[in-house]
Amino acid sequence: MSRALVRTLAAGAALLTTAFVTPAATAATPTVDELRVPGTTVQFSPTASAQTKTLAAQHKATVQRAAVECGSGYRLHFAERLPDSRRYGTLFTYTKSNSQGFSGACAVFENNMPGGMKMKLKLCPNRVNPTCKVDEGLFNSYAGPVKIEGSHSYVFCSKVTAIMWDGIAGPAIIDAVRRATPCD
Repeated sequence: MSRALVRTLAAGAALLTTAFVTPAATAATPTVDELRVPGTTVQFSPTASAQTKTLAAQHKATVQRAAVECGSGYRLHFAERLPDSRRYGTLFTYTKSNSQGFSGACAVFENNMPGGMKMKLKLCPNRVNPTCKVDEGLFNSYAGPVKIEGSHSYVFCSKVTAIMWDGIAGPAIIDAVRRATPCD
């Protein structure tokens, strides 16, 4: 056997050994189930935090319903109890991407209080004097979805506002402004 053939076979064997024996290479790639909210068809955004993933697992029905209403291609980006751990409401935001970046943002504001609450959900694109999407009224389940779609620069850094009042004319018990999409 020639030396060139032996070297080629040795290199091939080393490559195969590395591919099949090294567990780190396969452990770094998440499985399809790790990319989804457990028990749903909803995918997580690559930027979803551990807090978002935990909260989504606790609210599967809302996460699934909101994703369906947002539409095809939306992934869960953010979930937060509002105003804090007392959780009068829960804000969910979803993002949609294409090869140029973000192409859509969608938000749903869940009512976690008994009965109807006066709520407002506003989603604004990253523009000077933006035209915002708003859903406001008395809601038993949730406000929204509100959705914006367009070019990356239009959707990137968009803001969502979630407000819930104590009664029809009472003070706001939630007044939160968050980023609906990642922002550098």
